[in-house]
Amino acid sequence: MKDLFIDTLRKVWALRAGRAGIVILTLAFLSAAFLPLITQSPIVQANIEEGATRPSTHHVLGTDQLNRDILARIVWGGRTSLTVAFLSVLLSVTLGAMVGLVAGYHGGWLDALLMRLVDGALSIPRLFILLLLLALQQDIGLTMFILVLGTTGWFGVSRIVRGEALRLRHASYVQAAEALGARSHRVIFRHLFPNAMGPLLVAATLGVGDVILLEAGLSFLGLGIMPPTPSWGGMIHESREIMFTGWWTNVFPLLSIVITVLAVNLVGEALRDVLDPMNA
Repeated sequence: MKDLFIDTLRKVWALRAGRAGIVILTLAFLSAAFLPLITQSPIVQANIEEGATRPSTHHVLGTDQLNRDILARIVWGGRTSLTVAFLSVLLSVTLGAMVGLVAGYHGGWLDALLMRLVDGALSIPRLFILLLLLALQQDIGLTMFILVLGTTGWFGVSRIVRGEALRLRHASYVQAAEALGARSHRVIFRHLFPNAMGPLLVAATLGVGDVILLEAGLSFLGLGIMPPTPSWGGMIHESREIMFTGWWTNVFPLLSIVITVLAVNLVGEALRDVLDPMNA
C-alpha cells in the first residue's frame, strides 16, 4: 500500500497540473499549520475606533471593520476551513466506502435495499438538507458541523465504490480467497478495498474542494462556522457591509478560497488521469 501511494504521488507530480496543485496545497497546509503560531490572535482588535485600514507595512493585508488583522484571520481561517473540509470528507468517504463495498460484494436484497436508500438520499439536494439541519440548530460547534457535512456527503461515494466492488468481486484473487475460506469482511477489506482505492481517492480529492466551497457558502449565509472562530466564508460574511469601500476585507479571503479549491481540483484531475485504466 505504501509503495502504491508513493508511486501514485510520483506520477501525479510528473504532470504539470498535479505538480502545481501539490505545491499550492503544501503551502496552504504549512501556512495553516505554522503561521498561526507566529501571527497575532485573529480576534485582537488593536484599535476598534480606527475600523478597516488598507494594506500597509504594519498590516500586510490590512484590517477589517473591527480592526482585526486580515492576514492573521486568513491563516487561522485556513486552518478552520481545511480542517472542516478534510475531516468531513474523511468521514463521508469512510461511510460511503463501507456501504458501497458491502452492497457490491454481497449483492442481492442487501444491495437493492442499500442502493434504494442511497437513491432516495441523492434525490434530495444536499444543500437543502444542510440548510434544514443548520436552521433548526444554528449555533452548533465545529465538531457537530463536521459531522453534519460528513454524514450528508457519502451517498455519491457509495455508488462509485459499489461499482468497483461489482467489477472486482468475480476477480480470480477474490474467488481464490473465498475458496481458501476467507470470511466476507476479510475479502472486503483485504482484497476489494485496496483495489477500489483509485476511484475513491479521486472522489475524496474532488470532494475536499466541494466542501470548502460549501462551508464558505454556508458561513457566508451565517449558518456555518460561528464567530469568533474565523473561516474564509465567515470573513466575507462579516465584511459584506463594507464590500466596496473596504475591498481588501473580502477580496483576500475570496482569493484564498479560489486558489485552494483550484489546487485541489488540479490534484484531483491529475489523480484521475494517473489512475484511469485507459491510460495505463
